Amino acid sequence: MTQKKHPTPPQILSCEVVAKSRLFTVESLELKFSNDEQRQYERIRGGGRGAVMIVPLTTDNELLLVREYCAGTNDYQLGFPKGLIDPGETPEQAANRELKEEVGFGAEQLQTLKTVSMAPSYFNATMHILFAQQLYPEALVGDEPEALVVVKWPLTDWQSLLQQSDFTEARSVAALLLLTKYLEVGAAND
Repeated sequence: MTQKKHPTPPQILSCEVVAKSRLFTVESLELKFSNDEQRQYERIRGGGRGAVMIVPLTTDNELLLVREYCAGTNDYQLGFPKGLIDPGETPEQAANRELKEEVGFGAEQLQTLKTVSMAPSYFNATMHILFAQQLYPEALVGDEPEALVVVKWPLTDWQSLLQQSDFTEARSVAALLLLTKYLEVGAAND
């Protein structure tokens, strides 16, 4: 099904940096839409490198998740390994590096499930969600301030993972659902 798209994005009349931190730059945009309506928007400008989230599956059909501190919610959350793409890396290279840093495994096989945007009304960042299989033990030192807790979860029990009170990050939920759909379609094609 083809959706009708808007003709062109609005014209940016002005762009001003209103706040900047070590991680984020907040811009104020003055926009003019095709119907001559003008509005002011704010957005967070990302670094442009993108990020990866990896859904690793062991030969025992267990998902590998990590429990780590999240400053935004000031608690520990359960989710899939993730991280920024370093300069010069492909998403696949970044995914393998992050796997080694966060769960102590590399992957012989990586399959992109989907590239998603995160809050596109306010943020221009993208995340590549990859499925990792044929894992092998290999660890790299990461940049986390404390050791991450690796949690193994049976793939056959994926629906109960959705019920966990500390499995709330939308990207991890989306990754899990994308994986189950991918595996369902693959099983149907076998």
